Amino acid sequence: MDALFDRGAPPPCPAPFNLAAHVLARAEALASKTALAVVTLSGARRWSYGQLRGAVLGTARGLREHGLKPGDRLLMRLGNTVDFPIAYLGAIAAGVIPVPTSAQLTTREIDAICAEIAPALIIAGHGIALPENPPCPVIGQKELEAMWALPPAEPEMGDPARPAYIIYTSGTAGRPRAVVHAHRAIWARRMMWQGWYGLAESDRLMHAGAFNWTYTLGTGLLDPWAVGATALIPGAAVRPEALPLLLARFDATIFAAAPGVYRQMLRHDFPPLPRLRHGLSAGEKLPETTREAWRTATGREIHEAYGLSECSTFISAHPGRPAPPGTLGFPQPGRRVAILDGDAPAKVGQPGVIAVSRRDPGLMLGYLGAEEETRARFRGEWFVTGDVGVMGEDGAVTFLGRDDDMMNAGGFRVSPIEVEAAMRLFPGITDCAAVEHEVRPDVRVIALHYTAEHPLPEEDLARHACATLARYKQPRLFFHRPALPRGGNGKILRKALRGGP
Repeated sequence: MDALFDRGAPPPCPAPFNLAAHVLARAEALASKTALAVVTLSGARRWSYGQLRGAVLGTARGLREHGLKPGDRLLMRLGNTVDFPIAYLGAIAAGVIPVPTSAQLTTREIDAICAEIAPALIIAGHGIALPENPPCPVIGQKELEAMWALPPAEPEMGDPARPAYIIYTSGTAGRPRAVVHAHRAIWARRMMWQGWYGLAESDRLMHAGAFNWTYTLGTGLLDPWAVGATALIPGAAVRPEALPLLLARFDATIFAAAPGVYRQMLRHDFPPLPRLRHGLSAGEKLPETTREAWRTATGREIHEAYGLSECSTFISAHPGRPAPPGTLGFPQPGRRVAILDGDAPAKVGQPGVIAVSRRDPGLMLGYLGAEEETRARFRGEWFVTGDVGVMGEDGAVTFLGRDDDMMNAGGFRVSPIEVEAAMRLFPGITDCAAVEHEVRPDVRVIALHYTAEHPLPEEDLARHACATLARYKQPRLFFHRPALPRGGNGKILRKALRGGP
């Protein structure tokens, strides 16, 4: 049987269409309901749906009054504040293409982005790096916030396949790339409402990420608003150890975070969480040890999802169908997903590259100004992710790692995820990463880089590896580190570990 999932296409995106109008479709009917609460231990700042709609559509008018036209690009240099999603949606409502960027980027990095996207306007937060010689006008947060009181503009409607926004990949595989997404991308996210979240209007979804992170933007804000739910975002100064108390105090029903946040939270005690139904995880592979620790602490499940900058999450577990142990879950209904062997689907149980059909409405339009690079990511109808997985007979997909992260030990391909899962069971290890290590020319072994309070006896680590892994999968070298290198999206930078300590 082929490793192929297809239970029919989703309903087509309506036309004409505007992403921001879709997100705000419930706002008039729910004008007095809380759309957003920025929560801290001392209280919350709340935004109603009416206030949110007014600020977004006022921003759209303000951008037009600044001379921006549909198709122009807006460079966003904003920090972890509510200004970020309002500017983002306001631009899209006006037909302007926002380009959100990390506040941590340097002047040199922003100069390169400006040269690539040619923005018509830059919105800048205080203290955030700008181009050395801005190629366009720059406005600050005060000017942005003054727009919120302007009369609401009518959203710019049009072809759902036209560009809506541009995001940059993390760059962990090389130079960051500008990924162009269509307005229809928000329509594709509807498949996640039940295929991952179990999301309803009555929910109060807390996301532990910052406003200016795309995971927070989609899962923590846009999707709850599109369904009419309440979004809860911890204030910028909130520490992970305070999150359990905030979950209880603000009656969160769903919690979303990256695996690293779950790990930090689980170092502390949890109060009773009677309203919480489940957690959500994305951004990197969730360790089974973290999942089990969360179950023990809360009595709730974590439902994991798999996606990437080029396509919204399309494989996930959900409340009605938890993931079988060790797997990501299942392709969401409406998606067409395969595990490829070359250009065709592999067989069930056979490892291959995870791929999603080019028909998926959540798939990018392409890399900006890089047609050849865009074409290289496709094999016929399939967009290839570069990640290796295997599909079981039940359709569940197991993630084995990046294709270029796969290790070769004595002629066998070994998944770093499998090695790490086994080694995390060793008492004292708090995190770990497995990579190939060249001990001499053309001789490579598996090395384990780990964090712990103090270095652990190598003979004990080797004994544990021998008891839990086949010989060819066992690490031969062990390196204790104070921390593992991670990118801005929280993923381990394995390339930084391949040279040894």
